[in-house]
Amino acid sequence: MLAAEVCDEKKAKDILVLDVRKITSISDYFIVCSTSNERQARAIAEDLRMRLKDMGKREMGVEGLEDARWVLQDFGDIVLHIFHESQREFYDIEGLWADAKQVRWKKPSKK
Repeated sequence: MLAAEVCDEKKAKDILVLDVRKITSISDYFIVCSTSNERQARAIAEDLRMRLKDMGKREMGVEGLEDARWVLQDFGDIVLHIFHESQREFYDIEGLWADAKQVRWKKPSKK
């Protein structure tokens, strides 16, 4: 859940965690979020890379950092998709992986 928390700390929007273990062998979880600008996307990607590295997890690959409209970070068991708001709807990852179970990553707020 650290990946979703990093996205939240960096003010990403519409953070979604998908459990894809039962429908693909490429990863266990996809984390999808939206950003309003390229600098924010790069900041999320860099922060997550450093924090997971501190935990002993290595980034296996990253795509899209240069223009940062869709950044994909692969950590093996998790894949993070950081979309610019305009790109997320176009690529529709949620629709492509509609059979994946959504995971609650944030504790419900107490009212």
